[in-house]
Amino acid sequence: MTQITALDYVVMAIYFAVVLGIGWALRRRMRTSNDFLLSGRSLPPWVTGLAFLSANLGAQEVIGMGASGAKYGIATAHFYWIGAIPAMVFVGIFMMPFYYGSRARSVPEYLKLRFDEKTRTLNAFAFAAMTVFSSGVSMYAMGKLLNLLLGWDFDTSVLVSAGIVLAYVLLGGLTSAIYNEVLQFFMIVFGFAPLVWIGLRNVGGWGGLTSKLATTATERGLPEYAYTHAWQGMGSASTNSIGIEWFGMVMGLGFVLSFGYWCTDFLVVQRAMAADSMTAARRTPLIAAVPKMLFPFLVIVPGMIALAMGDNIIPPKLTEAGTPLMDSLGHVVLDYDLATPMMLVKLFPTGMLGLGLTALIASFMSGMAGNVTAFNTVWTYDIYQAHVKKSASDEHYLWMGRAATVGGIALSVAAAYVAGAFNNIMEFLQLVFAFVNAPLFATFALGMFWKRSTGHGAFWGLVAGTIAPAIHHGISLAAGSSPGVKGGYFATLITYPSEMAQTFWTAIAAFTTCFLVTIVVSLATAPRPDRELEGLVYSLTPKPVDDVQYWYQRPSVFAVGVLTCTVVLNVLFF
Repeated sequence: MTQITALDYVVMAIYFAVVLGIGWALRRRMRTSNDFLLSGRSLPPWVTGLAFLSANLGAQEVIGMGASGAKYGIATAHFYWIGAIPAMVFVGIFMMPFYYGSRARSVPEYLKLRFDEKTRTLNAFAFAAMTVFSSGVSMYAMGKLLNLLLGWDFDTSVLVSAGIVLAYVLLGGLTSAIYNEVLQFFMIVFGFAPLVWIGLRNVGGWGGLTSKLATTATERGLPEYAYTHAWQGMGSASTNSIGIEWFGMVMGLGFVLSFGYWCTDFLVVQRAMAADSMTAARRTPLIAAVPKMLFPFLVIVPGMIALAMGDNIIPPKLTEAGTPLMDSLGHVVLDYDLATPMMLVKLFPTGMLGLGLTALIASFMSGMAGNVTAFNTVWTYDIYQAHVKKSASDEHYLWMGRAATVGGIALSVAAAYVAGAFNNIMEFLQLVFAFVNAPLFATFALGMFWKRSTGHGAFWGLVAGTIAPAIHHGISLAAGSSPGVKGGYFATLITYPSEMAQTFWTAIAAFTTCFLVTIVVSLATAPRPDRELEGLVYSLTPKPVDDVQYWYQRPSVFAVGVLTCTVVLNVLFF
């Protein structure tokens, strides 16, 4: 436990006051369910763009990516440079015209328009469960952080943190969440940029960091470049820190998990759908992609510095008896989730420590509020209105949206305790995505670009695509793990070098199964006529016309620039 001074508390108090003030200022604008749940499609693209990024920049990203940086090194940047940017460009250029143009209020509602009600319902329940788990991860991370740094009881920390998010979402709805996400984006940047600078100075700059990590890699039986190069060693699972070959990385992360998340997850798509025009909606993910490609230097590098500094910066996980936890191979299990928080405690002086802690709290609130606002929209429109009360007044649905906010946070509290079984919350989150988003992307890819796909095919493809990862996860296990929530609950027939490698192949199994089953069932069932699919399928939809004055303002030109910069970063850190 660290000693927090009065100045540190003042910094945090000012932030909390501003956050709650935003919600209070917006409360009078929440007159309808559309205002509360969808922001009335009235926000400018720079706001929705930063919110699109910040909604994903929760504690699981800031703490989880720092943990992965300490565990895997710069190879963690794959989650950005191939695991995010291409998919963000794709959703902006090709998929937003369907989402925004169809006037669907959510991703599940688009599935109803394209396929049928049962496909929508299946996805709505799966997505609702995923948001609860994801929000629970944020709560677990914050509870653990406050317990470690401030000495607060874990249960109290979770409840207090949940109460703050509940207050400003109930007051200002999605608009409050989005404007707070913009604020939280800048808090995270200003809080972590000094940490990187101070950390690099302590290890002798980038040259000193790479030298120390080369020594660490050699000591762990890996090539000396394992922690400082993103692509070298990807020819074999045994010659890189993540423990997976290039095909599993590109297919599992770069295609299935990446496109499955950024193209179909309503948590981020909802931000783009709040934009004030079609062009603004298409620009939203492209604007977000610019800072996204630079964020590895802000959130991954602190974990790498923690690993290089040694001296027990990253403590071991402890058993209930207070002794270091050991894996089945006899190695000490490090608590990688504490890499970034411990860097803050060790390196930041008074005042700056308050700023760093506020940045972590901001990341927690950003991620949790994003999940809660997505949950209450899907619950209200795609589950409650669709199946419980179809013809109620708008005031009733506004009430239900608020009630769903309370219920979603309550369920998230329960999910927070499940996350404690993992020593890297990012790995837990990726596993959840493998079960939900991976098969969903197969459904969307076929639905948007193959007009022959049918509602029966989509439904049974999703069912099979959910069962397949459960089976794969149940017969596989990462080296050093014990059977249970991490896999192997049927039998250990496949052993992977790491939990991340196991998750990537779980995602591949989910996507492939859903893709094939959807095709087979669609060919055996009757398709819908073309007139019913206009505006929902690529070949039957007029290409969007961008309302811009100059050629360089077009989303397609913006997209080329973003992809070019991403290629350059991959080459520089090859």
